[in-house]
Amino acid sequence: MAVEAMAEKVAGAAGGVAPETSVGAGGERLSSRFRRICVYCGSAKGRKASYQDAAVELGQELVERGIDLVYGGGSIGLMGLVSHAVHDGGRHVIGVIPKSLMPREVTGEPVGEVRAVSGMHERKAEMVRFSDAFIALPGGYGTLDELLEVLTWAQLGIHKKPIGLLNVDGFYNFFLSFIDMAVSEGFIKEDARRLVISAPTAKELVLKLEEYVPEYEVGLVWEDPSQIPHGFTPELESGIATS
Repeated sequence: MAVEAMAEKVAGAAGGVAPETSVGAGGERLSSRFRRICVYCGSAKGRKASYQDAAVELGQELVERGIDLVYGGGSIGLMGLVSHAVHDGGRHVIGVIPKSLMPREVTGEPVGEVRAVSGMHERKAEMVRFSDAFIALPGGYGTLDELLEVLTWAQLGIHKKPIGLLNVDGFYNFFLSFIDMAVSEGFIKEDARRLVISAPTAKELVLKLEEYVPEYEVGLVWEDPSQIPHGFTPELESGIATS
């Protein structure tokens, strides 16, 4: 695919909209470099109320900053809480969901725009394509699968979009310790470790993502579409707006 064609596709996916300025809860004016943030999270609510509170707070933080949501579709668990918080706040919600998971008894009633895809691989690629940054709330296997794939793509240089962990009550402490061990054992480079951004609250994490400057460099060039994950084009696909 030619560079010009990819650039046109990016403009269409991002909607060609400049970053917005919103008014925060305290009356302050908030602006964001992001148009959309993808949130990975569980289809369960978890045992602690703090996980549920964090999902709602994250949704409200996106609304305050004028950021739209991309998520896995459905309306149960933490997915439902964050999507309803964003939708109820007047922001656009894009839910990307495989057709086999669309029955309401499986995922509940989705909100906002629903994009049906053929399977899990296409779902993940579409979520990345439409997003300018990524946040993982607490979750299970599916959340980790999505998180690790988007981290791997960043490590390979397929994108340079910031990736954050909302480390509610230390939920991701063991995961972060594993990454540190992999660094010390020589499986992850020191600079690749900094691809993972974490914070205990939504407000702090979003601020860190806003301030993130890519440091990690890789020599690979992803110009052959056949070598790029299905449905996704590399950094030219980013909708991140610069101030």
